[in-house]
Amino acid sequence: MELAQFCSASRVVIVAGKGGVGKTTVTATLATAAARTGASVLIVEVEGKSGLASAFGCEPLEYADFEVAPGIRARTLTPDQALLEYLEDRGLRRFSRRLTHSGALDVVATAVPGMREILVLGKVKALERSGVADLILIDAPAAGHAIGFLMSPRGLTDAVRIGPVRAQAEDVIEMLSDPERCRVILVTLPEETPVNELVDTAYALEDRVGIKLGPIVVNGWFADAPEPSQPAARDAALVGLALEGDESARLDAAAAFRHERHLRQQAQVERLAQRLPLAQVQLPFLFHDIHRPQLETLADHLTGAVAAIPAGGAP
Repeated sequence: MELAQFCSASRVVIVAGKGGVGKTTVTATLATAAARTGASVLIVEVEGKSGLASAFGCEPLEYADFEVAPGIRARTLTPDQALLEYLEDRGLRRFSRRLTHSGALDVVATAVPGMREILVLGKVKALERSGVADLILIDAPAAGHAIGFLMSPRGLTDAVRIGPVRAQAEDVIEMLSDPERCRVILVTLPEETPVNELVDTAYALEDRVGIKLGPIVVNGWFADAPEPSQPAARDAALVGLALEGDESARLDAAAAFRHERHLRQQAQVERLAQRLPLAQVQLPFLFHDIHRPQLETLADHLTGAVAAIPAGGAP
């Protein structure tokens, strides 16, 4: 599969996963790779505490989007700000200011269960419809919260029978259910607990939300590390190096640990493939903090992994 095809399969891609698996890094990597194809990218952060600003080396994200890298813009999106914008767009600027000054804004945004989520998703829908970017990437809440976040529109249609709130919920459901408009990419580490949670999340999203899933991103992958065939001291001697003290023993222990770690990861990846038959994209573990150079490296790996996905396989 060509990278451009992968990045243009849906106009909105929601990146979700268990906390700590690196979904923000994956979001930034996807944006970097998509921008290489010439696509315009908008990253939307909805939790208010991601590492996107650090990864791109920019100022903290604001409600108004700004460029964080060539071809990539980013912004935050909160229910309160979305509600204020909604009211102001309908000529209620004075009313919105009173809500802000009185402290009643939070009461309005939480008056109906799921209202905060629908305000955010409704704004995402508006951004998608406006064609503000070729690809909109949503750095979603952690997996447990992501299900409730994406389930909120259906809950609102059960609770609210008529009016603008129901219409907004129906519009969002329409977007989430259309794979050309929206998909979810789930991120995991090749470890037992994140894999278990990803599988549960995947089935919940498909069965209860009705949203299409893209390939799974397996983050923090250790490349194949064959078991050492001989001690490190012997290898060192072959190239004219002499190891001192316990260096040989430490190198042997490190090589054995790396090999064992790879085998354990491989077992989890194979188990994941058995339980969830979706294409997998593996991104390597990098022994550095994630900044622009590391994003470029990860985007290189993403490009190679996407190329290995069969052209007929839907991302």
